[in-house]
Amino acid sequence: MPFITTNSVSLSGSSEEVKIFYQDIGRGKPVVLIHGWPLNHAMWEYQLNELPKHNIRVIAYDRRGFGMSSRPWEGYDYDTFASDLKALIEELELNDVTLVGFSMGGGEVARYLSKYNEDGRVTKAALISAVTPYLLLTDDNPTGVNQSTFDAIHDQLEQDRAHFLAGFGKTFFGVHLFSHPVSDDHLQHTLNMAMNSAGYATIKSMQAWSTTDFRRDLPKIKIPLLIIHGKADETVPIDGSAEETAKYVPHSQYIIYDDAPHGLFYTHREKFNEDIINFINS
Repeated sequence: MPFITTNSVSLSGSSEEVKIFYQDIGRGKPVVLIHGWPLNHAMWEYQLNELPKHNIRVIAYDRRGFGMSSRPWEGYDYDTFASDLKALIEELELNDVTLVGFSMGGGEVARYLSKYNEDGRVTKAALISAVTPYLLLTDDNPTGVNQSTFDAIHDQLEQDRAHFLAGFGKTFFGVHLFSHPVSDDHLQHTLNMAMNSAGYATIKSMQAWSTTDFRRDLPKIKIPLLIIHGKADETVPIDGSAEETAKYVPHSQYIIYDDAPHGLFYTHREKFNEDIINFINS
């Protein structure tokens, strides 16, 4: 199976080898798909099926701690996540790359472009249902979410991760009493995917995406940027995320899906695939 190797430095200063699993499908212009929390690269199944038909080379990888990648105890912060992404791009010798970051994966996109794109390897980027610019409620971020909400998620993950993630999956796809846009089988598949991670990686990554401030990263994005977000997103509400992100990157192309939940990569996959393909090939 394909892996690239990166390193994680512990608090004691020692270096640990970390292997990052990836899939590399198709030929053409490369796009790197960065998965959301608490899933892995397999969430992109319906993009891996379609994008290679359009002269696009698709690379999707598992973030450390998730899927088939290594599960170190440390390194669940956005500087490390962006460093892992950099290692992948360099190891595969990718150029003229489009980065597509979903949900917490949007943070990798923002941090990578802020720190590492001097070589110009990445020429386009997309933020999908992304956590940028800053989710935490603070005095200077009134659209954020109170820390107590994230503390409650932390406690539920520690007490019964499967139960919490089963409920999270329903909100993720907009499942309610009179709205069921995905099958029970797909919800179970998503739960299985979410459970295929280290429990501590799930918790530490949640702490990262809920508290990391990307407001200084976003203005450094000078390449073409596509923002896609669902107006019905209850997981990362649009007002405090995409609406604010678009202000920090005024040259961005901003597309709102009026009736889409957080997991629009699946619920609205035909429109989403079309928008991504058009953006990559434009």
